[in-house]
Amino acid sequence: MSCAPFVASPPEVVKRMLEVAGVGPSDVVVDLGCGDARMLVAAVNDFGAKMAIGYELREDLYKTDLKLLEFKNLSGRVRLVHGDLFSADLSEATVVTLYLTSTANERLKPKFEKEAKPGTRIVSHDFSMNRWEPAKVERFNGHTIYLYVMPTTYEQGSHTSPRESWRFWR
Repeated sequence: MSCAPFVASPPEVVKRMLEVAGVGPSDVVVDLGCGDARMLVAAVNDFGAKMAIGYELREDLYKTDLKLLEFKNLSGRVRLVHGDLFSADLSEATVVTLYLTSTANERLKPKFEKEAKPGTRIVSHDFSMNRWEPAKVERFNGHTIYLYVMPTTYEQGSHTSPRESWRFWR
C-alpha cells in the first residue's frame, strides 16, 4: 500500500535533512520510501555513512535505482529492498529518513516505538509526527524538516512518562 506519491525531495533539502540528522561515518541510514535513491546516494557519497538502506514499493523505481547504484558503484554501501516500508528492518538503523504523508507517519509510530534503537534519529520532510515533540524543527527553502530522537527509556504507548526520559513525546 502506497503511503505517498513519489515526489522527490529537492537536492538541497536532502542535504539539509542529512545535516540536521548529523549523519556521519558510523551511521546506517534507512530511507523509507526511497523513491529515486537520492537520499541513499547522498548519505554514503556526501556524508560518508557506513551504509544506506532504502525501501521502495514501486517496482519501476526499484529497478531504476538498482541500475543507478550499479552505475555509481555503490552496491556495496547501499542496499535496496523492493518492499513495503512497514516490513522494513530497522535493527541496523541509526538514522531513518521520511518524506511520507502525516497519515503514514502516524502509522509508522508504533513500528518506531517497538523496533528503533534508543538514540535513533528520525528526520521527516514536511510532515510531523502527531503528539511527538521534535528535537528540532527547521524551516528551509519553503520546506520544514523535523528531527526526532528515540528516547533511551519510555513506557510504550504512553504519553505521560517523565519528561527527562523523553526526547519527543508530548
